[in-house]
Amino acid sequence: MKISTRIRYGLRLMMALALRYGNGPTLLKDIARLENISEKYLGQIIIPLKGAGLVNSVRGAHGGYLLNQGPQRITVKEIVQALEGKLHLVEPIDKSAASNGSSLYIGSLVWKKLEDSIVKTLTAITLEDLVTLYRDNNKDVPMYNI
Repeated sequence: MKISTRIRYGLRLMMALALRYGNGPTLLKDIARLENISEKYLGQIIIPLKGAGLVNSVRGAHGGYLLNQGPQRITVKEIVQALEGKLHLVEPIDKSAASNGSSLYIGSLVWKKLEDSIVKTLTAITLEDLVTLYRDNNKDVPMYNI
């Protein structure tokens, strides 16, 4: 199983906004430069995040993007769902579809259990948790604010 680039970059974008939470809007070009991600790609990623109500845009000379609520209220699950939709590893299988002793239904139960574990984990992790983890792992690195 692979996590898409869209999710990985979207999480980095949201982390950049979370690290600057309370300091006003941030330009995508600044995040793109700091994260070494194409500004054009970030422009595509920000649209569903804004549509899901996770970020807000501010127009004008001091405009940019910012989190719509505190990092403690935004989960990784919300970010993933905004970018990729509902979390399904496999399509649900009807028990009656797996007749004649087929292991198809039993196998689908394994994937459902894994999916439930993933959803539970992503729901339990907030942006604030990631910011704390980031700061704990980068104590000796000077912080530069934009």
